[in-house]
Amino acid sequence: MFPRYLVDFDIERLPRVRTNVIVIGAGIAGLFTAIKASETKSVLMITKKSLLDSNTRYSQGGIAAVISDEDSPEYHRQDTLVAGAGLCDPAAVDVLVHEGPAGVRDLIRMGTQFDEENGELALTKEGAHSHRRILHAHGDATGAEIVRSLSERTKQDPNIELWDDHYVIDLLTEDGECRGALVQKPDGQRVVVEADATILCTGGAGQLFRYTTNPDIATGDGIAIALRAGAEIRDMEFIQFHPTALCYPGAPRFLISEAVRGEGAVLRNMKGERFMEKYHEQLELAPRDVVARAIVSEMEATKSTFVYIDITHESEELVKRRFPTIYDFCLQYGLDLATDWIPVAPAAHYIMGGVKTDLHGETAVKRLFACGEVSSTGVHGANRLASNSLSEAIVFGRRIIERIAALPPLERGPQQLRVATHRQEPPRQAVVEKRLKLQKVMLREAGFKRDAKGLQRGIDELKRQMSFFEGVFSKREEYEFANLLTCAMLTIKAALRREESRGGHYRADFPARRDDEWIRHIVFRLTPEGELKESVQDAGAEPRTAAPQH
Repeated sequence: MFPRYLVDFDIERLPRVRTNVIVIGAGIAGLFTAIKASETKSVLMITKKSLLDSNTRYSQGGIAAVISDEDSPEYHRQDTLVAGAGLCDPAAVDVLVHEGPAGVRDLIRMGTQFDEENGELALTKEGAHSHRRILHAHGDATGAEIVRSLSERTKQDPNIELWDDHYVIDLLTEDGECRGALVQKPDGQRVVVEADATILCTGGAGQLFRYTTNPDIATGDGIAIALRAGAEIRDMEFIQFHPTALCYPGAPRFLISEAVRGEGAVLRNMKGERFMEKYHEQLELAPRDVVARAIVSEMEATKSTFVYIDITHESEELVKRRFPTIYDFCLQYGLDLATDWIPVAPAAHYIMGGVKTDLHGETAVKRLFACGEVSSTGVHGANRLASNSLSEAIVFGRRIIERIAALPPLERGPQQLRVATHRQEPPRQAVVEKRLKLQKVMLREAGFKRDAKGLQRGIDELKRQMSFFEGVFSKREEYEFANLLTCAMLTIKAALRREESRGGHYRADFPARRDDEWIRHIVFRLTPEGELKESVQDAGAEPRTAAPQH
């Protein structure tokens, strides 16, 4: 069973703070929505580290939007639907492709400096895009430039109060609506924050896996606290493994952007042979799941732990100008992107599922919204199209603020809420050891290739970890592990339920895509008793209760 709250507390004994809007998390989703909300509201922005710590900061490739006269929203729509493998919500995709350009113009007005060529915005092409529509900054540092510009704007905004190094333990709900959050300060003191609206912008859950391109803060916090608060969680089985993360002794799994292949780089196996022609007509620019599976197949065939990405046919000047961040990083480890083949392998990169929202970012819990990777808007389906994530954050961030503007103020914050469960001390095993064990279980049993036996072993192992929720928590790493354990259980249960292969979900025992049976979403919610309830929802239809899995 999952607890409603991770800690015991008496709300009447805690200090209170009041604001109009709480934004939890940073990145493009948090920064953009906070800035837009601050135009008419007071905003409290809460980050568990700092404004500069987010997945957005590490985003290299760029942001997808129809800017060129040679492109059109319909082309972008079709590319997104194809990549999403049948599970995109067409209405959400329409919102993205038609409102994305206006969102980009907002970013430019807020100070983001995208690269230009001959006085025009420079556009590149990435995997599964039919046209050049990817805007980038400083070659391959798009996310860092967006974070720079938006964070500077945020710090100067008098209507935004920033709490760095604070941790949101749980959301506070009454009568089916979110009325604020329980927050832990850096000194360990807890405080109640009341708000008319709360926006989750907490990013993804890459730390579920031992090998990931995500920073260490990507622990699925927003997904887990939303589940505990009564929101629905959808499509957790769809994990995107980026095909090309650096795989070199002593180096982290640093992202080698898809834009490198977009500029002509090719993939080679250990024998030096190009191989993508065996797997897809788009070669290296095939959808990410196709490229990643092809790489794994070649690794298995050659008994290797990596393949190579090769852009040595391009000039050194072009490589350094277009990919300065990647070039400099590789050089730290003695690898020259301009002259060397770079060893790469897939790594966990992005979660397509998350907190289910409507087309204005609102969840099943009134006054609770989700934006960015933590959300499941319906845009990505079973497999995210490259560079759509940054667009999604600004498009739905704008829509969330429109919805919040129409909300009446809360008449009162949470009242007489007291949680006393008589928890015991946690197990003696260090949380860092438990986290590594969980990551190994997920990589082995619910990673790139899955089957029923392995997934069931994973569920059995996670069940043995569930006693952790009976402990007394006081530290960030304990809350993070509880949230990772929650997300792991959702992911592995959904993966076992979906008996087919589609997008970011591959079952070795069900390798075919089954459109007759699985144009459906798997949705989880918690019962008041803490039991995980699962339903299967036809795409575009109302949910049907599925047989429970325990």
